[in-house]
Amino acid sequence: MKIAVVGLGLIGGSICKSLKKNTFHYIMGTDIDGAVCEKALACGAIDEVIKPEQLGEADMTIICLYPEQIVKFVNEYADVFKPGSIVTDSCGVKEYVVEGCTAVLAERGVIFVGSHPMAGREFSGFDYSTDDLFVGASYIVTPTEDTPKMAIDLLATLACCMGFEKVVTATPQQHDTNIAFTSQLAHVVSNAYVKSPSLFNADGFSAGSFLDLTRVAKLNEHMWSSLFLCNKKALLFELENIINNLEQYKSAIESDDIESLKAILKDGRERKEQSLELYAKHGGKNG
Repeated sequence: MKIAVVGLGLIGGSICKSLKKNTFHYIMGTDIDGAVCEKALACGAIDEVIKPEQLGEADMTIICLYPEQIVKFVNEYADVFKPGSIVTDSCGVKEYVVEGCTAVLAERGVIFVGSHPMAGREFSGFDYSTDDLFVGASYIVTPTEDTPKMAIDLLATLACCMGFEKVVTATPQQHDTNIAFTSQLAHVVSNAYVKSPSLFNADGFSAGSFLDLTRVAKLNEHMWSSLFLCNKKALLFELENIINNLEQYKSAIESDDIESLKAILKDGRERKEQSLELYAKHGGKNG
């Protein structure tokens, strides 16, 4: 099968490297940066550099761009994709992308299936891509009611080849609701946390908890701004919820209300323990 990857950054580059390592598919790549394309070709991550106008040669196209760019790209090159081929993406919001791509491709006999590889690093760009980035991670597929089962199964098979431990199927709305909590909120909180004036006095005073909470503060502001705004409703709900909870902690501490403080701390601990038990029962992970 001929697979084209559009956008050879961290995720796109890692997809190319993983597919080359673990499958016999012919991998074609394109990126706005010609130097990146040549680098990917030179290191064997792809078999051929193509232009977007050549996407008609691909049996599957994986678009690894920001959400707005994905929708723009698909609409611009809708007539180029091969009829009967599958187009998917890799970005962290799904309703916006699925709604913007599915119909325009369906009119041309092309199948669009939203997907999201749940993996990443604190760094961006092809230079940080690896052939094992997805090992042990989850791969989320977000079909619509009209998505052929064949397309879903093919994406799931490719995911397994790339080392993903689990393939999850969800509606685009379910994906975005859950991702606002498990990923986007964590990035907002981490990024806000390091804005304390105490940050630069912490040398020698930090341990695991500080490192855990601040790891994703080192983010790509261009990508995450795009993801946040394309999932605005779900993320605002989570932000309102955590702000309300923080107000309870603040109030109890301000008033020296130790009983209230112990109660809300106990509630948080118990909820975490319940989630660990639930995910363990279903064979999942919830660190």
